[in-house]
Amino acid sequence: MDQRGLVERAQRGDHDAFAVLASGSIARLDAAARLILRDGELARDAVQEAMVRSWRDLPTLRDVDRFDAWLHRLLVNACLDMMRRRRRRAIEVELTPILIPMTADFTSDVVDRDLLDRGLRALEPSWRAIVVLHYFLGMPLPEVASALGIPLGTAKSRLHRAIGLLRVTVDGDAVVETPAVPEGRLA
Repeated sequence: MDQRGLVERAQRGDHDAFAVLASGSIARLDAAARLILRDGELARDAVQEAMVRSWRDLPTLRDVDRFDAWLHRLLVNACLDMMRRRRRRAIEVELTPILIPMTADFTSDVVDRDLLDRGLRALEPSWRAIVVLHYFLGMPLPEVASALGIPLGTAKSRLHRAIGLLRVTVDGDAVVETPAVPEGRLA
C-alpha cells in the first residue's frame, strides 16, 4: 500500500498502518536527531516524543501528502524542546557515516569528522537543524522550510549563514597573517 493510504488508515486509528509508517521513518529520524542534538540518548527521546506527537496529532493532519515534512517538523520541534530543557548539560556527539564509502586513509576521516563535529557544535540548534535536514537527509530547501514552519527565504538565509559559520570554524585553524609593524613605530 502507498504512503497516502497508510496515512489515511492511521488517521482513522489503524495501529498497524501507523506502525508501518513509523518503521519506515525511524532510522532517518534518529540520524537527524543525533546530528541536531549531538547525543544518542537525547536523540532517541526526541524521536520517541515526535512519534508520540505524530500519533496523537495525526487526525489533524490536513495534507496527507505532506506527512514526511510534517513528521520532520515534529522531530525538529522535539529536538529544540529537548535543547531548551537541557541547555546546561554537556553534550557529546557520535558521528556515524551516512552512506559514505570506506577510504584507505582512516586518519583523514577522523580529522574530517572532528572538523565537522566542531563546526556543527558552533551552530545554534535551529541552524543545525536546517543543515542536517538539507545536507544529511537530502531534503530540498522548500521542504526544509515547510518542515520547520519558516519562510523559504528565511531557510535560505539561515543555511547560508550556517555554512559560512561552518567554513569559519573549519578554517579557523589557519593562521591569519598580520602586517608587520617596524620596531620603534606604534600603529
